[in-house]
Amino acid sequence: MLRHLRIHTALVLGLAFAGCASLPDKTVRFQGLSDCPAQTPATLLARQQEFGPGSSTHMLQCALTVARESSDPALRRSALPSRLALHLAERDANTTQKEALANEGVSLAEQALAQGGGSDGAVHYYLAANLGLAIHDHPLQAADNLSRLEQELQKAMQISPALDGGGPLRLLGMLYLKAPPWPTGIGDGDKALDLLKQATEKYPAHPLNHLFYAQALWEVDEQGVQAKSVLATGREKLKTGPWGYNRAIWNQEFSNVAKELGASAS
Repeated sequence: MLRHLRIHTALVLGLAFAGCASLPDKTVRFQGLSDCPAQTPATLLARQQEFGPGSSTHMLQCALTVARESSDPALRRSALPSRLALHLAERDANTTQKEALANEGVSLAEQALAQGGGSDGAVHYYLAANLGLAIHDHPLQAADNLSRLEQELQKAMQISPALDGGGPLRLLGMLYLKAPPWPTGIGDGDKALDLLKQATEKYPAHPLNHLFYAQALWEVDEQGVQAKSVLATGREKLKTGPWGYNRAIWNQEFSNVAKELGASAS
């Protein structure tokens, strides 16, 4: 039986799929980009592995501006524009701007699919990630789209399971953990435990794999001792990995879950 059926930042990266007419169409305009380096769609694609949690906000904004203005087919069908939007959305403290950037990431991923990017697991993955952020504070929008999200994350897992340190397994596992169970939803504690355990075993370097598995251990089986051990492993991974701007955000999540486990054990 699932415990604590609530919308949590751990589920931020996926609760619905794009195509929702209710998503607002608002573009966040960046300031102070006069000193952006000269970049083309080709150079962005050639350097795409350089854009990540450790990239400066300015660097990401410059790159996304190029992507916005480009009609280059190769760039448009890639996952890079959607990924850039996600990184910016994750670190934006303004809720309105966060949602707008995530909505843009959804749109960019959908454009990639329309351009023939469906064979790229990253396109499916970052579409789901952005949608999760966009609707994080709007749980009712998620209810009608759980099955579609499941399908998209399954595609990402089949095509690119190693993406983002096991991200497809991680997000699909959390979807099963947090979604309402049958008959109203697709929630399944056993599936969640299996996928999140796989994520920690196959991709042990990513701290969120351990964070989410710890949550599943407690919420499904009430395995508090094991959950705390897994959580501690994840915290060590967080201290040493190349997590850049995400480190502070994720550290708060670890603290939240640690408090929950402590309160539950007392």
